[in-house]
Amino acid sequence: MTHPAQVDTEGTRKEQERGTAVTVIVGLGNPGPEYASTYHNVGMRALPALAAALAPNALPLEGGHGFSRYKDSFEYTKAGAFLFVKPLTYMNDSGRAVKDALRVLTAPPSALAVVHDDSDLPLGAFKIVRGGGAAGHKGILSIVDHLHTEDFLRVRIGIRDPHEVRRKKAGDFVLSPISPRDMDVLDEVFVKIGEALREG
Repeated sequence: MTHPAQVDTEGTRKEQERGTAVTVIVGLGNPGPEYASTYHNVGMRALPALAAALAPNALPLEGGHGFSRYKDSFEYTKAGAFLFVKPLTYMNDSGRAVKDALRVLTAPPSALAVVHDDSDLPLGAFKIVRGGGAAGHKGILSIVDHLHTEDFLRVRIGIRDPHEVRRKKAGDFVLSPISPRDMDVLDEVFVKIGEALREG
């Protein structure tokens, strides 16, 4: 199955020209087992596949392997040249965790990539962009508010049913469990995102 994707290669070139590179990858979501399998947590769920693509010689991240905890703020682990971060805050307070992570891991916002669900994109699609508005995503709004900048990479993963007859509000489905069929699609998308990030 072919899935549409858009990669901001111009943004990547500018990033390379100014000598910055992504080193901290944050997967957004809500903490706790009741949220782990919901559409709102696809950012967190993508991290193992991204680590496998970007650091193939590192230990796999499945099952939370190798993550260290920083207070009640975030968990992180190193894989190859990358640091993978899971906020321990709720989505609406993601900015606090991301700000803490960049401070503790001594990285600037320009080295950050935030992976998150996007209810404006259909399931199977993704976009990789630097900067841009939050489009109402409360996790991104919180990050911009805490970092005082939009200068970070965003990996937007589509979660909207491409066949819906009547457009649903995001709040009506983002906290629903991901169906097995949709999870198969998302697993393919995660692999494609890892390839896109690796190729730059």
